[in-house]
Amino acid sequence: MEPTLPPLIPGTLYLVATPIGNLEDITLRAIRVLRECDVVAAEDTRHSGQLLHHLGISRPMLSYFQFNEARRGAEILARLQRGEKVALVTDAGSPGISDPGERVVRAARAAGLRVEAVPGPCALVAALTASGLPTDEFHFIGFLPHKSGQRRKQLEALRPVTGTLVLYESPYRVARLLDELVEVFPGRTVVLARELTKKFEEYLRGQPAELVALTRQRSLKGEFVVMIAPVDETKGQGTAPPP
Repeated sequence: MEPTLPPLIPGTLYLVATPIGNLEDITLRAIRVLRECDVVAAEDTRHSGQLLHHLGISRPMLSYFQFNEARRGAEILARLQRGEKVALVTDAGSPGISDPGERVVRAARAAGLRVEAVPGPCALVAALTASGLPTDEFHFIGFLPHKSGQRRKQLEALRPVTGTLVLYESPYRVARLLDELVEVFPGRTVVLARELTKKFEEYLRGQPAELVALTRQRSLKGEFVVMIAPVDETKGQGTAPPP
């Protein structure tokens, strides 16, 4: 006889991690929370609606994204205070990690409300653990500023930081980032992870100049996790594979 699972707790904000690519990478617990919650707050209701449909789940949804965080956050808090069970999801991965979530979590905690993480897929963890770079100490920066001057200033400030550096970058700016790394971190080993958990998942490794040469020979698509080895890592970590 299977053990009875505990019911969801009223008035709780559940932070539900969702797949970053492969739809099989969702946990049984995440599915149960999505099925039993009162409402799903989603970064993009159309995108998350497709996931719910794939899972055979039908729940009320409301949008919660960067430009309506204040208004929707107040609504979510009101729902929690009424005893509703709210599941927060983003387009991919763990809410609050370079995605909406941090603001409403802070507000819920400040109001004395219950917040519970439902862990699962996270591009940061997936990329770092498979990169071959040191994992005993790492620093997650997320997305760099869009403006060149601010980006360069932040990269310069990261030079003395110990441990592996981890960034997120879009396919539209990764070439520019590599050019900047040539100037700021010319001797470091860099690993680009793209299309994580998908059919064309790929890890590219080399010094910045080697990766720049590679990107000029082929188009690199998909979202990127960019990892920069610590300063004490030797040059002989390998080079970028041929195109």
